[in-house]
Amino acid sequence: MLIFLDIDGVMVPVKSWKAPELLQDGFPAFSKKAIIVLQQLIAEGGTVMLTSSHKHNYSIQQWKQIFERRGIILNDLQTLDPNIMHLNRREEIVRWVNMNDLEDDNFVILDDDRSLNDLPEFLKQKLVLTSSQIGLTEEHLQLARRVAAIPLELV
Repeated sequence: MLIFLDIDGVMVPVKSWKAPELLQDGFPAFSKKAIIVLQQLIAEGGTVMLTSSHKHNYSIQQWKQIFERRGIILNDLQTLDPNIMHLNRREEIVRWVNMNDLEDDNFVILDDDRSLNDLPEFLKQKLVLTSSQIGLTEEHLQLARRVAAIPLELV
Protein backbone atom coordinates (compact mmCIF):
# COMPACT_ATOMS: atom_id res chain seq x y z
CA MET A 1 0.00 0.00 0.00
CA LEU A 2 1.15 3.52 -0.78
CA ILE A 3 0.25 5.99 1.98
CA PHE A 4 0.34 9.68 1.10
CA LEU A 5 0.90 11.10 4.60
CA ASP A 6 0.58 14.60 5.98
CA ILE A 7 2.01 15.33 9.44
CA ASP A 8 0.25 18.38 10.94
CA GLY A 9 -3.39 17.56 11.59
CA VAL A 10 -2.82 13.85 10.94
CA MET A 11 0.09 12.61 13.06
CA VAL A 12 0.27 15.79 15.17
CA PRO A 13 -3.09 17.27 16.21
CA VAL A 14 -3.11 21.05 15.73
CA LYS A 15 -4.61 22.90 18.67
CA SER A 16 -4.39 26.68 18.32
CA TRP A 17 -4.66 27.16 22.08
CA LYS A 18 -1.83 24.76 22.93
CA ALA A 19 1.72 24.45 21.61
CA PRO A 20 2.61 20.89 20.60
CA GLU A 21 4.91 18.88 22.82
CA LEU A 22 8.37 18.83 21.27
CA LEU A 23 10.63 15.82 21.67
CA GLN A 24 14.42 16.03 22.07
CA ASP A 25 14.87 16.19 18.29
CA GLY A 26 12.86 19.43 18.22
CA PHE A 27 9.97 17.92 16.25
CA PRO A 28 6.46 17.57 17.74
CA ALA A 29 5.37 14.33 19.38
CA PHE A 30 2.89 12.27 17.37
CA SER A 31 -0.51 11.42 18.78
CA LYS A 32 -0.54 7.97 20.40
CA LYS A 33 -3.70 7.10 18.45
CA ALA A 34 -2.10 8.18 15.16
CA ILE A 35 1.00 6.08 15.92
CA ILE A 36 -1.11 2.97 16.48
CA VAL A 37 -3.09 3.47 13.27
CA LEU A 38 -0.02 4.16 11.12
CA GLN A 39 1.80 1.16 12.64
CA GLN A 40 -1.12 -1.07 11.66
CA LEU A 41 -1.25 0.32 8.13
CA ILE A 42 2.46 -0.07 7.49
CA ALA A 43 2.53 -3.53 9.12
CA GLU A 44 0.58 -4.63 6.05
CA GLY A 45 3.52 -3.52 3.91
CA GLY A 46 3.96 -0.54 1.68
CA THR A 47 5.46 2.87 1.22
CA VAL A 48 4.91 6.11 3.10
CA MET A 49 5.01 9.16 0.82
CA LEU A 50 5.35 12.33 2.88
CA THR A 51 3.18 15.16 1.58
CA SER A 52 3.69 17.45 4.59
CA SER A 53 4.90 21.01 4.14
CA HIS A 54 7.80 19.86 6.38
CA LYS A 55 8.81 17.13 3.89
CA HIS A 56 12.03 18.76 2.74
CA ASN A 57 13.12 20.17 6.11
CA TYR A 58 14.81 16.84 6.82
CA SER A 59 16.56 14.14 4.81
CA ILE A 60 14.91 10.74 4.36
CA GLN A 61 17.28 9.33 6.99
CA GLN A 62 16.39 12.11 9.45
CA TRP A 63 12.68 11.49 8.80
CA LYS A 64 13.16 7.79 9.48
CA GLN A 65 14.81 8.71 12.79
CA ILE A 66 11.96 11.11 13.66
CA PHE A 67 9.41 8.34 13.04
CA GLU A 68 11.54 5.73 14.86
CA ARG A 69 11.83 7.96 17.98
CA ARG A 70 8.04 7.97 17.97
CA GLY A 71 7.76 4.18 17.69
CA ILE A 72 7.27 3.80 13.94
CA ILE A 73 9.79 1.91 11.80
CA LEU A 74 9.56 2.90 8.15
CA ASN A 75 11.42 0.73 5.67
CA ASP A 76 10.18 2.54 2.58
CA LEU A 77 9.84 6.29 3.03
CA GLN A 78 9.69 8.82 0.23
CA THR A 79 8.65 12.43 -0.21
CA LEU A 80 6.87 14.30 -2.94
CA ASP A 81 9.25 16.23 -5.18
CA PRO A 82 10.46 19.64 -3.98
CA ASN A 83 7.67 22.15 -4.44
CA ILE A 84 9.61 24.66 -6.54
CA MET A 85 6.44 25.69 -8.39
CA HIS A 86 4.70 26.59 -5.07
CA LEU A 87 1.77 24.29 -5.70
CA ASN A 88 -0.87 23.65 -3.08
CA ARG A 89 -1.18 20.14 -1.64
CA ARG A 90 -3.92 19.11 -4.06
CA GLU A 91 -1.85 20.23 -7.04
CA GLU A 92 1.27 18.50 -5.70
CA ILE A 93 -0.52 15.17 -5.33
CA VAL A 94 -2.20 15.40 -8.74
CA ARG A 95 1.14 16.31 -10.34
CA TRP A 96 2.91 13.39 -8.66
CA VAL A 97 0.21 10.91 -9.72
CA ASN A 98 0.29 12.24 -13.29
CA MET A 99 4.08 11.99 -13.46
CA ASN A 100 4.40 8.55 -11.84
CA ASP A 101 3.04 5.24 -12.91
CA LEU A 102 1.12 3.81 -9.96
CA GLU A 103 2.00 0.12 -10.09
CA ASP A 104 -1.26 -0.72 -8.39
CA ASP A 105 -4.18 1.23 -7.08
CA ASN A 106 -3.77 0.15 -3.47
CA PHE A 107 -3.15 3.59 -1.96
CA VAL A 108 -4.67 6.08 0.43
CA ILE A 109 -4.26 9.81 1.06
CA LEU A 110 -4.23 10.70 4.78
CA ASP A 111 -4.58 14.43 5.25
CA ASP A 112 -6.53 17.15 7.04
CA ASP A 113 -6.41 19.65 4.17
CA ARG A 114 -10.01 20.33 3.13
CA SER A 115 -8.85 21.61 -0.28
CA LEU A 116 -8.27 17.96 -1.15
CA ASN A 117 -12.04 17.66 -1.50
CA ASP A 118 -11.37 19.25 -4.89
CA LEU A 119 -9.16 16.38 -6.05
CA PRO A 120 -10.22 14.71 -9.29
CA GLU A 121 -12.83 12.07 -8.43
CA PHE A 122 -10.51 9.11 -9.09
CA LEU A 123 -8.15 10.49 -6.40
CA LYS A 124 -10.79 11.88 -4.06
CA GLN A 125 -12.17 8.36 -3.56
CA LYS A 126 -8.75 7.51 -2.03
CA LEU A 127 -8.88 10.38 0.49
CA VAL A 128 -9.30 9.97 4.24
CA LEU A 129 -9.70 13.40 5.82
CA THR A 130 -8.86 13.82 9.47
CA SER A 131 -9.90 16.56 11.85
CA SER A 132 -6.93 18.89 12.34
CA GLN A 133 -7.51 19.11 16.08
CA ILE A 134 -7.81 15.34 16.58
CA GLY A 135 -5.61 13.77 13.91
CA LEU A 136 -5.56 10.14 12.80
CA THR A 137 -7.70 7.83 14.94
CA GLU A 138 -8.81 4.21 15.08
CA GLU A 139 -11.97 5.16 13.15
CA HIS A 140 -9.76 6.10 10.20
CA LEU A 141 -8.04 2.69 10.11
CA GLN A 142 -10.90 0.69 8.61
CA LEU A 143 -11.81 3.58 6.33
CA ALA A 144 -8.20 3.77 5.08
CA ARG A 145 -8.19 0.04 4.37
CA ARG A 146 -11.50 0.27 2.46
CA VAL A 147 -10.39 3.32 0.51
CA ALA A 148 -7.06 1.75 -0.44
CA ALA A 149 -8.90 -1.25 -1.88
CA ILE A 150 -11.14 0.81 -4.20
CA PRO A 151 -10.15 0.08 -7.81
CA LEU A 152 -8.72 3.15 -9.45
CA GLU A 153 -10.72 4.28 -12.44
CA LEU A 154 -9.01 7.06 -14.32
CA VAL A 155 -11.45 9.50 -15.88
